[in-house]
Amino acid sequence: MSLSIIKPGVLDTIQDNGRPGFAKWGINPGGAMDVYASKVANMLVGNCAHEAVIEIHFPGPQILFEQNALIAITGADFSPTINDEILKPWQPVVVRRNTVLHFPKLQSGARCYIAVHGGICLKKWLNSYSTNLKAAAGGWFGRQLRKGDELSFKENTIYFAGLLNEAQNKRELPWQADSKKVYKHMHEILMIPGNEWNELTDSSKNIFLENNFIIHPSSDRMGYQLSGDSISLKNNFELISTGVSFGTVQLLPNGQMILLMADHQTTGGYPRIAHVISAHLPKLAQLRQSDCIHFIMTNIETAEKLLFEQQRDLQILQRSCTDHLNAIVC
Repeated sequence: MSLSIIKPGVLDTIQDNGRPGFAKWGINPGGAMDVYASKVANMLVGNCAHEAVIEIHFPGPQILFEQNALIAITGADFSPTINDEILKPWQPVVVRRNTVLHFPKLQSGARCYIAVHGGICLKKWLNSYSTNLKAAAGGWFGRQLRKGDELSFKENTIYFAGLLNEAQNKRELPWQADSKKVYKHMHEILMIPGNEWNELTDSSKNIFLENNFIIHPSSDRMGYQLSGDSISLKNNFELISTGVSFGTVQLLPNGQMILLMADHQTTGGYPRIAHVISAHLPKLAQLRQSDCIHFIMTNIETAEKLLFEQQRDLQILQRSCTDHLNAIVC
């Protein structure tokens, strides 16, 4: 085996970029909450962007590496250590066999991602490695990781021991990803109006755009329940259930809102008053319970521009990481 879970965290699951295309069967895309961080973790270790990663919430697990490995940790900063030696997030690191990865302290963010060079040996379910907890399918037997679980790595041709001195438990490689731009102004979230935006009263539109909303403690991977001043429609009406997506903001009958996240349902009958732009979904994914959100309206042109810039930067990063890794191992 390649790694084993010595002590599980509160919620550790296998994820990738999700399984789009099955909503007509009632199966949501799922996948990593922070797909950006998941992709970057894979790129840093020379993987393709859609390889399986381990998504971790705090408190995190303790993981024993049973063979030498090249890993990267991105997303939230849970103060990762290897045999009590501090690891830098957003940077690839070679770890020695029989060392233990631990996450002792929450510094920032809500979830982090571990990628291993070559990837993890798993079977895909509907073209994805992602864990669907409600369907008990995908990932690692359709469930979160438990004590004693042993995961194998895919084969690779890199001799990682040759990159470590005898006394080293780890070696950080000299390249890293700069994520500051993506997570800048964490609590400011750009959105575009939803189908039922104009059904809101004028005062409710002002409340939505001028006030802060708090993420309720009962929030999870399915959705963030938002607490704040009540919002209302001009007239009460019933909607036929229609498609929803990651980032859709729905208005509940009690005047509060729910912001749909990675494990959202495929359809919903509540008014869709807004949609968070795709480029800001990584920021949403790193907000924690009791954090606040301030919505800022934008337009589709700006949303497309920001997403294009983010995708372009990822392409540049992938090429750069591949070149750096090839230069070291060749």
